[in-house]
Amino acid sequence: MMTRLKVYADRMSQPSRAVLLFCRLNRLDFHEIKVDISKRQQLSPEFKEINPMEKVPAIVHGNFNLFESHAILIYLATAFPGIADHWYPADIHRRAKIHSVLDWHHSNLRHGALTYVVNTVLAPALGRPLNPQAAAEAEKVLLSSLSKLENIWLKGDGAFLLGGFQPSIADLSMVCELMQLEVLGEKDRSRILTPYKKVLQWIEDTRTATNPHFDEVHNILFKVKRKFQEQRLREANSGPEPNNMGGSSKM
Repeated sequence: MMTRLKVYADRMSQPSRAVLLFCRLNRLDFHEIKVDISKRQQLSPEFKEINPMEKVPAIVHGNFNLFESHAILIYLATAFPGIADHWYPADIHRRAKIHSVLDWHHSNLRHGALTYVVNTVLAPALGRPLNPQAAAEAEKVLLSSLSKLENIWLKGDGAFLLGGFQPSIADLSMVCELMQLEVLGEKDRSRILTPYKKVLQWIEDTRTATNPHFDEVHNILFKVKRKFQEQRLREANSGPEPNNMGGSSKM
């Protein structure tokens, strides 16, 4: 019998949240181990033994180590008994379609969303200057990705990706990605997301289908959102002030 599953994660990491959400939803017996990116704990020799790529999430299951969130989600959906089929269907064609979404995700939606958020909001908290040019380029990728999400991946009768009537691991991965847009100013977030009605409805449907675990896993993100809102309000009332988010933002 394998020892208890260990999940190394930082909840400010989108892929970490997707893995933790899957574990919570499926009531897996696991131990969550925080790897604080703001303290560069992912660069420690101890963590490098688990993931030489120095990124979260990663898991240890017995003597088996695994990193990369999509690979982890696939492993968890197949290694544990009693996981509902809709997460990672046994049907080979349905499964292949889920792989196509996951393969598309990193080079498109993740690239656009992460690069945009970092270069419009998070860069000062990470010790870097904002980069308007990088933000503008990332916004084009993000908007193109949202259009494809709206018109291709959400095409079908069901409320979820690939026309599914229940969420899959692809829904978890991509919805956690888009949740990082919560830290943007309301006008900016609305400008980006409002044209995509299916995307907005899908986010809400996925949140409803996975609550209360969805909100619990995203609670730290909501706290950071409130901090940025308070900072913007102070700046509007008294002018710009130095970023005081420290290292708490680690998207």
